[in-house]
Amino acid sequence: MRLSQILFSQGFGARRACEGLVAGGFVAIGGVVHDDPFEELAPEGLILNVEGKDWPYHAKALIALNKPAGYECSKKPKHHPSVYSLLPPPLLRRDAQSVGRLDEDTTGLLLFTDDGQLLHRWTSPKHHVPKVYDASCKHPVTPDQIARLLAGVVLQDDPEPVRALAAEPWDGAADGLHGIRLTLAEGKYHQVKRMMAAVSNRVEALHRSRFGKLELPSDLKPGAWCWLPGPGAIAD
Repeated sequence: MRLSQILFSQGFGARRACEGLVAGGFVAIGGVVHDDPFEELAPEGLILNVEGKDWPYHAKALIALNKPAGYECSKKPKHHPSVYSLLPPPLLRRDAQSVGRLDEDTTGLLLFTDDGQLLHRWTSPKHHVPKVYDASCKHPVTPDQIARLLAGVVLQDDPEPVRALAAEPWDGAADGLHGIRLTLAEGKYHQVKRMMAAVSNRVEALHRSRFGKLELPSDLKPGAWCWLPGPGAIAD
């Protein structure tokens, strides 16, 4: 593939702009500047350095973001900044989309991809990809509440009962609050908050710690993102 085409595929601008980046000496590979836009290279495993920043080649983008509180999962936010403002321009140009959404005040693991098939697979209710949420609640979490969550509860304005795949006490809640860890396969609007309300409790803070097989990397700071090796890191 031509070097300028590689840059174009990675979201570094229009074709002419990518040719200009290369011809202007702004692209290096392995510490060596490559200034021929039409140079043929094998893209797989390539690590580009574009304007001083490394960028590994990925035919399809798949990243994890540690979402901070106070960001909306929308490209047209209404009241708060968009999570897309935390991503670099090349990913935005590639039209990377969030895999589902987290509420503005919910923190934790949020995935993005420009792979339409993956996006459909992981957001479709038919595939039941489990997600783990750590909730800090106002009232103590009782064995009766956990039993009801596992058996299924009816949410307001939703006649079909929903249930947790797993529910257990969680000791990571902030001082004065009470923790529960829920594993859910669905992705209904405000589901964790509504489920806890259905058992007479209230969520004060919510954090997603796992999506499928992937745990939020412990070294990924709020607002930061990282590449993922491939869909196998998330689900089989």
